[in-house]
Amino acid sequence: MTTTTASAQSRERTVGKSSPGTARGPRRRPGRIRRIGLPYLLLLPALLLELLVHLVPMVIGIVMSFKELTQFYIRDWTVAPWTGLDNYSLSVDFDAPVGEALLHSFLVTCVFTVLSVGLCWLIGTAAAICMQDAFRGRGLLRAIFLVPYALPVYAAVITWAFMFQHDNGLVNHVLHDQLGLTDKPSFWLIGDNSFVALLVVSVWKGWPFAFLIVMAGLQNIPKELYEAAALDGAGVWQQIRRITLPSLRPVNQVLVLVLFLWTFNDFNTPFVLFGKAAPEAADLISIHIYQSSFVTWNFGAGSAMSVLLLLFLLLVTGVYLFLTSRSSRTPRAAREGKTADV
Repeated sequence: MTTTTASAQSRERTVGKSSPGTARGPRRRPGRIRRIGLPYLLLLPALLLELLVHLVPMVIGIVMSFKELTQFYIRDWTVAPWTGLDNYSLSVDFDAPVGEALLHSFLVTCVFTVLSVGLCWLIGTAAAICMQDAFRGRGLLRAIFLVPYALPVYAAVITWAFMFQHDNGLVNHVLHDQLGLTDKPSFWLIGDNSFVALLVVSVWKGWPFAFLIVMAGLQNIPKELYEAAALDGAGVWQQIRRITLPSLRPVNQVLVLVLFLWTFNDFNTPFVLFGKAAPEAADLISIHIYQSSFVTWNFGAGSAMSVLLLLFLLLVTGVYLFLTSRSSRTPRAAREGKTADV
């Protein structure tokens, strides 16, 4: 009788421990809440930094664009008079000197961005394709190609500024003294040649990034495609056109957008190369806004120009993403239609 009672009690304890509704039920909810809240807790420092570094200054800049914030109100910018849209109307009045100068800077920046992004993509893609096949010394060449991207921007641009010097620069020494391509030493940091100098520096430090991204994208293309194309008699250019470039399309879409945003907003390169006053031929909009804000001490107009630049970049980015997403869906829909017809 005692043995039967003990066994029954032990079975009851076993059933009680294994019952999900009694022992484990209340403990699941706190664990689930902790698992759900952990990602947000980990993202909290990044969100706070994003708020303090980007969003708060952006809001302050937008507020400043509606004020007559000059050097007389630097000590306390909150008491600056409210001007409404006067700073914006002054910036877009292309018949006035301020608007005309801003339009010229915008056009120079557009031409510079198109040339720089195009050359960076072209050189980076060509170098990545040449480095695709294995050969002796490929790793060393890849490391050398990435040196301009690894160097600090200020060190690289200052080196180029010394090389572009008129009297004792390396560029004039090679082009004029050694090769005799010019009649006399050229001025690279002033005048019309300043645009060429700025473009050379931008492409030199930007194409390794395109090379790195395209080289990573080439690793995902199966080699069997090239082997099958070679058996069908396709040459190198046909393989690049029919296999490489279509396969790199998603990578190139992101790469071109990133290069566009970086180049259009580039401030360090012209500032270090030319100083506070860039030549007219190389007056990028970033350095122009800096001059309007910190040289003429008109922070209200400079803030309005910055907001207009932000709106332009948002518009271009939105249109670009819409067109690229639409073009990527069109071939897929065509393939699905052909499959359905079959």
